[in-house]
Amino acid sequence: MDADNGGRPGPENPPGPLQKQDRTQERQPLDLTKTAAGAPAPPAVAERDIRASDADRDRIAEILREALAEGRLDPEEHAERIDAVYRAKTMGDLEPVVRDLPAGGGSRPRPDAGGHAYGPAAPVPGQNLVAVFSAAVRKGRWQAPARINAVAFFGSVEIDLTEAVFPQQQIQINVTAVFGSVEIRVPENVTLHSNGSGILGSFEVETHDAEDADAPQVQVDGYAVLGSVEARPKRGAWIRDLRDRLREGHQELRRQLRDDQRDRHERLLDDQRDRRRRLRQEQREWREWHRAERRERQERRDRFRKGEDG
Repeated sequence: MDADNGGRPGPENPPGPLQKQDRTQERQPLDLTKTAAGAPAPPAVAERDIRASDADRDRIAEILREALAEGRLDPEEHAERIDAVYRAKTMGDLEPVVRDLPAGGGSRPRPDAGGHAYGPAAPVPGQNLVAVFSAAVRKGRWQAPARINAVAFFGSVEIDLTEAVFPQQQIQINVTAVFGSVEIRVPENVTLHSNGSGILGSFEVETHDAEDADAPQVQVDGYAVLGSVEARPKRGAWIRDLRDRLREGHQELRRQLRDDQRDRHERLLDDQRDRRRRLRQEQREWREWHRAERRERQERRDRFRKGEDG
């Protein structure tokens, strides 16, 4: 070190390695983002604590109605579970209601994507309709699968989709009619296309394009040999009508449940009033008996005193 500059390094005495390290540490900026980035994230809401919607309750109610129709539940159990469904507040309250039913699966109830007649949902296994010297019919309210194979051999097959629920948008129907007939009916607001031919028979499909681009699309392919294949929309049958009927049915069920709860509440109030009346009557009779008993004791004391005075 140079004595003239007070021991400070001069130009001819460069700083040592320790002094370089100290100056490097002094020049490093402070990292103020580590604490914020390392802060714990707020806990997520548990699935069973999510609030249940009307669509969730309606979906569980539909599962219970199917279980009642299949004989898995008796009317009393169905009524109890329906009451629990429409009193449920969270998804966790809905889970035990269908835990022992095939549609429940013991998992969290999911929003009903197919409750509005069509929309994305789990695929339905394909179905085969075979009529050999007989008839096969599929109609009513049912979930239409993505693929349907219809075979009519000296028989008839009827496929009615006017009240069906479409879990997926594309429906493929493969038909084979040999000395038989296949008849297909679809709602008026779906797309209907075909690719088939008739060999000494008729293959008639009324091509129709729906205005809604998201509407279900039914494709009919196959052939007819000395038989007939017919597919056309059913006038006046709309998927929206089915959706409205389902909504009205759910509303009617909720009204019935409210009426039943009101009736039970009124019966409970009547029973409470009857009990209070009986209790007041018993108290009144007990007071009368007590007064009569007191008068009788008073009369005995009076007779005893008169006997002593005599």
